[in-house]
Amino acid sequence: MVLLLLGVLRAGYLGTVRSSALRQAATDQQVQTLPVPALRGEITDRNGVAYAISEPAEAIYADPMLIDKTYRNLTSVATALAPLVGRTTASTLALLRHPRLGYVELAADVSVATADRIMSLQVGGSVGINGIWDVPTERRVYPRGSELAQVIGWVGGNKGLDGLEYEFNKQLAGRAGVRKTVIDAQGRAIAVTTAKAVVPGQNIRLTISAPLEAEVQSVLDGVGAQYKPQGATAIVTDPQTDQILALANWPSLNLDHIPATALSSVHGRLPAAEDQAVDFSYEPGSTFKAVTVSGALQDGLITPSTVIRIPPYLQAYGHIVTDAETHGWENLSIAQILKFSSNIGAVEIGKRLGPERFGHWVSEYGFGRPTGVALPGEQRGIVLQPSQYSGFSMYNLPFGQGISVTPMQMIQLYDTVADGGVLHTPQIIQSIGGHRVPEPKGRRIVSAKVARELRYMLRGVLADGGTASGAAIPGYDMAGKTGTAQVAVNGQYSATKFVASFVGMVPASKPQLVVLVVVDDPQGSIYGGSVAAPAFQKIVGWAVPHFGIDPCPPKACPASAMHPAMPPTP
Repeated sequence: MVLLLLGVLRAGYLGTVRSSALRQAATDQQVQTLPVPALRGEITDRNGVAYAISEPAEAIYADPMLIDKTYRNLTSVATALAPLVGRTTASTLALLRHPRLGYVELAADVSVATADRIMSLQVGGSVGINGIWDVPTERRVYPRGSELAQVIGWVGGNKGLDGLEYEFNKQLAGRAGVRKTVIDAQGRAIAVTTAKAVVPGQNIRLTISAPLEAEVQSVLDGVGAQYKPQGATAIVTDPQTDQILALANWPSLNLDHIPATALSSVHGRLPAAEDQAVDFSYEPGSTFKAVTVSGALQDGLITPSTVIRIPPYLQAYGHIVTDAETHGWENLSIAQILKFSSNIGAVEIGKRLGPERFGHWVSEYGFGRPTGVALPGEQRGIVLQPSQYSGFSMYNLPFGQGISVTPMQMIQLYDTVADGGVLHTPQIIQSIGGHRVPEPKGRRIVSAKVARELRYMLRGVLADGGTASGAAIPGYDMAGKTGTAQVAVNGQYSATKFVASFVGMVPASKPQLVVLVVVDDPQGSIYGGSVAAPAFQKIVGWAVPHFGIDPCPPKACPASAMHPAMPPTP
């Protein structure tokens, strides 16, 4: 009777006080709730060429309690599983001894073939490990290899960790579902239900042209091999739409081996994972003279034919400003100041503007703030306000020294000049989920007349005697500007470290392509005209036939821009 009474009391205790906990424990042992990842959206170029796709894979799960009950020697189980799930035997064993009820994830995305091998393992004489099962999932694949790598970024556990994979993770990832599986005492599934439906990720179509991207990356690889710089980047845009057609970085990034390359550096400084188009800040040098000249043109302080008396050098506040070539007193037109890239001439134009108006034009063109391009990590550069200028500021700022910009800001400047003086945010996303991304409204910076005058004068840079005469392509109407800027090291300008750049457009009369090449600390040669301009020429030489840009008829072509003058007003 006493034993019976104790049994009744125990039954009552388990059925009332402990009922909820026991019911939950039973459910945990018999019903497994597993997430079902959504299929991640694709990233493609403008014509549907895939840059990032997902392929079928399997996630491997284990029931520690069931395995512990089935196998006395857990070490043998862990040893068999470890190489297939990509773990050490010790870490696999720790997961199999996990005290938590339910399940643990051994691998997130092994291949289907590997999953089949796991499910066929023999431990203890039987095929298959009791308490191990697989769930269909996906793995990220990058079919174009290292092309556009820093822009695309990479994924970990269906979560974007860098680049566009990170910036648009919400759209690409979709929404995971939930699946409930009822298992029997032998660990076999006897019922499967969907508790929450999967919502697939959205596809993203870029403005990038895959064939052009491949060519630009190849050209940059050549620059890297020849000049062994700290880094290099190139951007190609369509100024009529402000769409980015190509964006490449050197060194490139192997998306299949992120741990080995993402944190590495070239010559100890520039991380390979950086998208230098938006992450790299540098002093632009003479490519910045477009701001000085266009601002003075717009303010009516100069015309293309204005002649300025240029001294051999300028001395102010303990500093000396010189041109690249030694000369005596000379008279140069504004067009010639650009053609020969005269620093002294740019300073004389800047003096006419004065600090307030010069600072106004720097701000108008967007320097000192991000462009707003849909890429993560965009820097704003370093721009002083006119109230922060020193006495010497107007002796170096007009030719691009003492200011920090990004390549994306610089191509936005020249896109504005190419598009008739209207500034737009650069675009790299064409559509998301099949819906076209609206084009942002433009903002007029200078008049169409000023933009046309500046383009006409920039023709001289590629003409005989210009700083990039070797970059011209016979028969094509081209304009551009070289830049060679010293790198500041410990507060002083280095005599050995430079940033070489070139930005140009074709055709100059109505540009269809704008190309920027920036090379950080090249070895062997330092000038934009000898390092970056040839890369520009190779890119444009490939692109003009690809995009159907014809050379101008001989009689209608500008006289090689040898003697730039005012173009007739249409």
